[in-house]
Amino acid sequence: MARFSSRSLSSLPAGRGTRVAGKKVLVLILAGGKGQRLGVLTHERAKPALTFGGTYRLIDFALSNCMHSGLSDVWVLEEYQLHTLNDHLTNGRPWDLDRTHGGLEVLPPSPDTLTGTLEDAGNADALHANRHLIRSYAPDVVVVLSADHVYTLDYGDVIRHHLQVGADVTMVTTDLPDGEDGRRFGNVAVTRSGRVKRFDYKPDEPRGGQITTEVFVYDAPALLRTLDDLRRDTPAGRGLGDFGHALIPAFVAAKTAHAFPLDGYWLDVGLPGAYLRAHQDLLSGRSVALDTPDWPILSSSIPRMPAWLAGEARVSDSLISYGCRVEGRVTRSVLSPGVTVEAGAVVEDAVILRDATIRAGAHVRRAIVDEEAVVAARVDGGDGVAVIGARAHIAAPIRGDMQVEPGRRWRRGSRPTVTGDV
Repeated sequence: MARFSSRSLSSLPAGRGTRVAGKKVLVLILAGGKGQRLGVLTHERAKPALTFGGTYRLIDFALSNCMHSGLSDVWVLEEYQLHTLNDHLTNGRPWDLDRTHGGLEVLPPSPDTLTGTLEDAGNADALHANRHLIRSYAPDVVVVLSADHVYTLDYGDVIRHHLQVGADVTMVTTDLPDGEDGRRFGNVAVTRSGRVKRFDYKPDEPRGGQITTEVFVYDAPALLRTLDDLRRDTPAGRGLGDFGHALIPAFVAAKTAHAFPLDGYWLDVGLPGAYLRAHQDLLSGRSVALDTPDWPILSSSIPRMPAWLAGEARVSDSLISYGCRVEGRVTRSVLSPGVTVEAGAVVEDAVILRDATIRAGAHVRRAIVDEEAVVAARVDGGDGVAVIGARAHIAAPIRGDMQVEPGRRWRRGSRPTVTGDV
């Protein structure tokens, strides 16, 4: 079980904690968003708990990067479907964060949490709501991470660069990935010295191809001071919004924001199409290596039997997790633990999550099938992505960019409740 903060960390000596270049570092992982753009995949789970690559969860990337970067004081800020994430976090042991002092702390919602209670509340409000805990812990540097991106990065390199240039905030940037819409991200322009001279948050007309990865390193006093200033200047009944609405623009206007370019793969998987694309990149070798010896992605998982492939099974260019039973054909797909593909079934260009069953004669193409769903008909996303919710039972064909709610029985004549990107 995850260790919950008592919300009274002031008793911890200020001298404790991870240090980089002599500075005390605190990591905050923002894991409270509802992930509404993922539609039925996040109706019953927190987005950071969504399975990736068969046996991992999205939050594993941020936690593993922390462990390999030598950062051991990590707080996870939660808000939505807490149990789905806490069941995975346990006590932080998979990431070597189960410590007597410091380590993993889980911060559930509190009465003063602004998110969800004020208009325009967002992740900047989550930081403001926990400002008293940050002050009590007395860090020099605060690293703020999102929990739904696929990438590897040594945060220590970013922190040392941040301290060297004397920035109030350093944002990790990357080139806009192929096929992605620049309107989904914070767009930046950078001077030759690396200072951010322009920042546009989710602009209608993006300028340039550099975007933020939602990895931020802050000078702690500057962050707290700016949050207080923004809260004081924000009308009652309104929130601070997301980091891109007011927080980052305040530092850019003060000319104290710098950029650190990410050299390597990065993808935001906040849409069904991007989630499927990330798995296609994984299968083609374009993504990060999940099991590289010097930087493995770490996770907690329930042991199961090895995968079983029948004599008539045909599997190519796919990842098959433990506990799977395959008798049909699987091509360019990822099967999470416990998936069954019966004889005569076909799965191609798909992601099948835990304990789902693809019945004999079914054909699943360009689709995401959530946990414990049963597919007994053709599901074809066409040029889009079909998404089948957890425990749904598909007994009639589905075609196109369609989503089926969790637990629903889909028969002939059924009508979708969700269509397209959300």
